Order: sequence, then structure tokens, then C-alpha cells
Amino acid sequence: MAISGLLGTTVEFYDFLVYGTVAALVFGDLFFPQADPAVGTIAAFGTFAAGYLARPLGGIVFGHFGDRIGRKSMMLLTMVLMGLGSFLIGLLPTYDAIGVWAPVLLVALRVVQGIAIGGEWGGAMLMIVEHAEQTQGSRRGLWSSFTQLGAPLGSVLSAGVVTLVAGLPDDDFRSWGWRVPFLLSIVLLAVGLFVRLKVAESPLFAQAKREPVDKPPIVELLRRPKPVLLAACVGIGAFTTQSLLTSFMISYAVDEGYTRPQVLTAVTVASCVALAVLPAASALSDRVGRRPVVLAGAIASAALAFPVLALVDSGSPGLLILALALGHGVAQSTMYGPLGALLTEMFGTRVRYTGASLGYQAATLVGAGFSPLIAGSLLASYGGGSTPVSLLLCAGAAITAVTVWRLRETHTDALDSPAATPTLEGTPR
Repeated sequence: MAISGLLGTTVEFYDFLVYGTVAALVFGDLFFPQADPAVGTIAAFGTFAAGYLARPLGGIVFGHFGDRIGRKSMMLLTMVLMGLGSFLIGLLPTYDAIGVWAPVLLVALRVVQGIAIGGEWGGAMLMIVEHAEQTQGSRRGLWSSFTQLGAPLGSVLSAGVVTLVAGLPDDDFRSWGWRVPFLLSIVLLAVGLFVRLKVAESPLFAQAKREPVDKPPIVELLRRPKPVLLAACVGIGAFTTQSLLTSFMISYAVDEGYTRPQVLTAVTVASCVALAVLPAASALSDRVGRRPVVLAGAIASAALAFPVLALVDSGSPGLLILALALGHGVAQSTMYGPLGALLTEMFGTRVRYTGASLGYQAATLVGAGFSPLIAGSLLASYGGGSTPVSLLLCAGAAITAVTVWRLRETHTDALDSPAATPTLEGTPR
């Protein structure tokens, strides 16, 4: 089960993150060539944000059917949509070939990707956590980290593949090299489907399905929206840091004079650090609680915001690697690791897919979807300088810190209640 969640989310995040990497490198020129370089970069990140805008919709739609029909079928469907969407991006003609239809189709496929990944995380996370509840109990955090590891592992794969093709001559990379990472998605899709077809349905869902349900999950959640709002706010810091120190940082560092391979190497090293920190932070949250671990990550992210950007601005490839390893590999991963277990513990079984997905995807929309666009716009307006990026990192971390301080600790709560009422109610503390 854990391997299924890891492989599935790795495939999904590879597809989603490879877009951000390539968008930062060439999409401004290929799909928005009539804009000046700064506006083209902003437009490219605008299409990046479009995928995030669609993610809450995917969380609602797939969450509804996941809470009504089952987790497994939704996991399979989201994987197919994500893989095909990525593969088709690799086949897209550019602006020079079909004009304005190129960015239109790019945005459309990006929205399909966003809807798919909006439902993917919740299904994969719930399958692991709800299975772990039957056998592991107090180790839900550690087992949930297998799904969370899909993000850095997908980042390692996407950065690695893009690094290989980015080493091509510039004309070759712009004409066909950028397509290779997207086309490889079809291979990853086949592997992911093979693994997920062997997975059994969640036992907690099978038990809860016997109980009568009067209202759709989203209606139950909207009646008491506070847990969803808290779930969204607690994840903003992790996603702001992730987006600014990966996808956005590729564009920013290249503009600062680093070569593409140098930046992609730094992102890859940071993701490798995250592969070690994520399970460690998640396992620690099983012992001391979700709140103190996430809070520690948020404080570290805020404290490192200005030093990290100063290291990036130094022009040293070694210091660039150190900056991303600290900011993304350590601080962000400490916030992100326990997040999956925390969000699943905030909702009852019959609304858990919808509630956890909606909270998680709303956090990605605000934290990751808009932060590169805002950062790019601020840099263009103020003529450069890394201060706006550092301030955005601090703002995201502050939102997470304040929210987690308000949460009730949930790491010892049982998950086996089928009730539609969220387990987090009223004022948590």
C-alpha cells in the first residue's frame, strides 16, 4: 500500500512539476513570444497558476465520488487524466505554428492536470492512512510520509530529466528537447497504473459506506467550514516555500547568471535532502504531535527567508545548493511532512476525501499557485532585488505558524468514526 501511494504520487508530481520547470526555462518564448522577457515569464507562470486554480475543483469533484463510491477508483482516474494531460502538452504546437491557439491549448491542458492532481493527493493519502489505521495505529504520520515523498521524488525525476535535455544545444532544446520530459509521462503512467490496480479498497471506507448518508460531503463541510479553512491555512507556508524555491527559483537564478544545469542540480540536491527530512519529520510527529513539528518548520522557514535569498544572490553555485537544501530540503520538508496525517485526522471518514482534498488544494492554490506570479510581478515592478521573495516566504510561514498554534493536537485521535462531522470543531485550543 505504501509503495502504491509513493509511486502514484511520484508520477503525478513528476507530471505537475516538470511543467513548472520547463515553463521557467522556455515557455515564455515558445508560447508568448510577442511579450517582453519579463511579461513572457509572468505569462508562463500565469499558466502555471491556472493548474493550481483548477485543483480545488478537482478536490471537490473527486472528493465527492471518493467519499461516495470509493478511494481506489478515483485514484486510478486521476492518474490517467494527469498522465495523458502531460503527454499531450509534449505534443503541443508552439505559438509560431498555430498562433494564439498554442497558449489556449496549453492553459486547457494545464487545467486538466490541475483537476486531476486536485483529486489525486486525497485518494493516495487516505488509502495509506486508513489502511495504516488498521495495522499501525500510532504510526500514521510515518506511513503518510510515503505519499508526501512523492513530491520531492517527482521533483528529483523531473529536474533530472530536464537537466539531461537542457544540456542540448539551445536550438535543439527549444525545438524538441523540452518535449521529452512530457512525453516520458506515458511510461510513468503505465507503471503507476500497474501498481495501483493491485491495491485493495480502504477498509475504513468499506465500513463507513454501510452507514446512511443524507447530504453530499461538500454540503456537510460548508455547513461547518472552519476545519476546511484551517486545513487550507496550515498548508500555505509549505506550498509557498516549495513553489518559490523550486519552480520560481529556476527562472530567478538563471536571470541572476546561473546556468540551467547549475540551478537544476541545486533543486535536485534539495529534493534529495527532502527525501530524508520528510519521513523523519513525519515519524517525529507520531511521538511529539503534529503541531510542534509543523510549527518548528514554519519558524525555520521564516528565519531562513532572507539568508537563503542572500546565498542565492551571491552568485556561487555551491551556496545556491546550500540555500535550497536549507530552505526547501529542511525547513519546507519539516512543515510538509506531517501535513498529510494532520489533514486526514481533521475529518470524519464519510467527508474525509472531500475535506482533506479541499483544504490541501486550497493551500496549494494560495501558497504555490499565486506566489510565483506575485513574486515575478513584484520583481518586475521594483526593478529586481530578492527582498519581495523573502517577504513572501515569511508571509507564508507566518500564516502556517499562526494557524497551527490554533489547532487542537490530533495525532492520538482515532480515524474509525464514519460520522460526517469533522473531528475538529469550534475553537481548537
